[in-house]
Amino acid sequence: MILLSLLLAAGQITPVQPIVRGTGLPPAAMTEEAGVMVPIDALFAALAARDGQAILAQVRSDGGATAVEEKPDGTRLVRRTSWPEFAASIKPGPERYAERLTDPAVDIDGDIAMVWSPYVFTIDGKVAHCGTDHFDMVREAGRWKIANLTWSKRTTGCAN
Repeated sequence: MILLSLLLAAGQITPVQPIVRGTGLPPAAMTEEAGVMVPIDALFAALAARDGQAILAQVRSDGGATAVEEKPDGTRLVRRTSWPEFAASIKPGPERYAERLTDPAVDIDGDIAMVWSPYVFTIDGKVAHCGTDHFDMVREAGRWKIANLTWSKRTTGCAN
């Protein structure tokens, strides 16, 4: 409180632009990184809703999904599916799916981007598996789309 009083007395000017009268809110500023995350967040929402068609709206049709699963015995299984195959595998059901990125890193160069992050996938609030997601992104006509998604999948070492 004393510091605030001293700053006010010294005529400290806040380095924030004033809000334009009549708007009530500061102007919305979407960072380029936030724009890259829009289709990823929408894909996760579609997955939670178990809506394959909504998934297809976020991806390039010529891309696909690749999972590298680590089995409990240490063997690995690599599965590649096209986006239509992936979307068709999402079936309605009573379970609640949720996927959460825990520390996304976004790299952008012009109209391509990459998002890399550990993730946790839950079913009905319980951890089902975890790993790392890698999204290849492409911007077309000003809109980011997911070209490819590759993820590792394991059931050990997962934290909710």
